[in-house]
Amino acid sequence: MITMQEWKAMSGKEQTLWMGANNPVSEYAITSRKLIAGVGVNDSFYSTSIKINGSHFRCPAYIVWKDMIRRCYSGETDPRRASYSGVLVCEEWQSFTGFRGWWLSNHIEGWQVDKDILTDERLYSPNTCIVIPSWLNSFTLNGFAARGSLPVGVTPHRKTGKYQAQCKNPLSKRNDYLGLFSSSSAAHLAWRARKLELALELKPKMDEIDMRIYPRVIEIINNAK
Repeated sequence: MITMQEWKAMSGKEQTLWMGANNPVSEYAITSRKLIAGVGVNDSFYSTSIKINGSHFRCPAYIVWKDMIRRCYSGETDPRRASYSGVLVCEEWQSFTGFRGWWLSNHIEGWQVDKDILTDERLYSPNTCIVIPSWLNSFTLNGFAARGSLPVGVTPHRKTGKYQAQCKNPLSKRNDYLGLFSSSSAAHLAWRARKLELALELKPKMDEIDMRIYPRVIEIINNAK
């Protein structure tokens, strides 16, 4: 049996491989599992849960897979998933083992599976997904909940009645204040200009990950509304 210290010293990939090699289940246990969100098939040849010193731990690959399935297919019962309405998971990845192989080949500790940075397709699949660091995911999304119906990067400045522009800066890890503007469109253009400047500064880091990322990020910024 593995110790807590040994388990915590492993990376997510190592934990997944260890569970596959040391936590087998019977054929009956596999066939008796329920579907995840009515779609996902947990066909894992091992138990995706382990108990160490009274604490339960899940297979890291299984956690990512299960959350992906639930995000896409639990929208009607979970309001937090509403933004994933219409997003699908390819047939191959609707089974855990189909996803697990890709995850083991592509996983980087601390990075996230992303479906938006390479394509506009609302689909999780080997051809549309890539693993990226959290800073890149945040930089690409970059929205402010307080803006309401205003353009991206723009929030109302109630004291002056003007529009404030700001842009998340992954280099400083702060929001760059870009000034007050008389129109929301002018504030949005200031956001876009700064966003493009930051993207150019970050291009070497993006290129290290995948040469397709920078052009796609520029497209996303220019199309943001």
